[in-house]
Amino acid sequence: MTRADIIVIGGGIAGISAGARLAEHMSVLLLEAEPQLGYHSTGRSAAIYIRNYGNATLRALNAASEPFFDAPEGVSDTSLLSPRGEMLLATEAELDELAAYAAEAEGMEQLTPEQAVELVPILRREPIAAAAIEWSARDIDVDRMLSGYTRLLKARGGQIVTGAPVTGLARQDGTWQVRTGTGTYSAPMIVNAAGAWAGEIGAMAGAIPITLTPLRRSAAILPAPEGHDVRDWPLFASASESWYAKPEAGKLMVSPADEDPVDPHDAWPDDMVLAEGLHRYEQAVTVPVTRVETSWAGLRTFTADRTPVAGFDPLLDGFFWLAGQGGYGVQTAPALSEFCAACCAGLAPGLPDSVRTALAPERLSPPV
Repeated sequence: MTRADIIVIGGGIAGISAGARLAEHMSVLLLEAEPQLGYHSTGRSAAIYIRNYGNATLRALNAASEPFFDAPEGVSDTSLLSPRGEMLLATEAELDELAAYAAEAEGMEQLTPEQAVELVPILRREPIAAAAIEWSARDIDVDRMLSGYTRLLKARGGQIVTGAPVTGLARQDGTWQVRTGTGTYSAPMIVNAAGAWAGEIGAMAGAIPITLTPLRRSAAILPAPEGHDVRDWPLFASASESWYAKPEAGKLMVSPADEDPVDPHDAWPDDMVLAEGLHRYEQAVTVPVTRVETSWAGLRTFTADRTPVAGFDPLLDGFFWLAGQGGYGVQTAPALSEFCAACCAGLAPGLPDSVRTALAPERLSPPV
């Protein structure tokens, strides 16, 4: 039996970043069900840092993560961010949604419809009633981030076992026994960073019942519109988030921004959902969609209040929840991994009390 001070279940960006931080203080063993790390949500991320994205708790986590992205010590020698910008477009029917977003945001600049079209020349002018841009939104180099955290975890003595889905969890004499297809592992503490499967891991362990709902999000790569160089365009999206488009390696990634509840699985796009989303996108631009080069889908897993759950389970000793990151997992990973490591190592967490309370697992548990 392989032993460690702590076992991290899940090899996406949440688990890998937490493992790398924890390895500074204790021996770490990370278990990933898939043959490779970052296979599910991490590898299918939109890969953009938007400080104003999400509710108040998420915006606090975004802000706490930004210094790491700019200077990712131990993970990369250079910033993980590059300029992009995020532009929101509102029709008359979406003006209230744009106003509500802007009211809670910092650093948003109002644009005229003409300015919006100047930034993205394929936009149709007629339906744009208002627009706003967050210039500070930036692309994230997710591959470099994941590989950097992986190197850091290994450099600090951490072990990674892939192809090891968890089949059983039990606590005996103050130690967790974790059964997988590759063997049994033990540690006094566990971090549940299993993404869409975190609810199943919690139930297997006998933790408090937390509802975690995976929502499918689809995307497609379209060729760049003829005669246009899209590389310097911002991400552009409807204010109601009914679609968005982002330059990707000289082409355009377009998403229907779908949120269909599904069971945890290796997600794939629904052809009808994708077609309907591309139609909504077509209504906003002057260039028809004539070819889809490739498409995919990922799972964004949410709690009931759409805020991550991070903290020790109130019923189980040594069981730490790190789940429910939804569509914010990559850009909140630096802050949440530091928080996880501090809690598990018995150090002072670096987040305000209000944020810690908002993340606490007990908020999601029905009263006994």
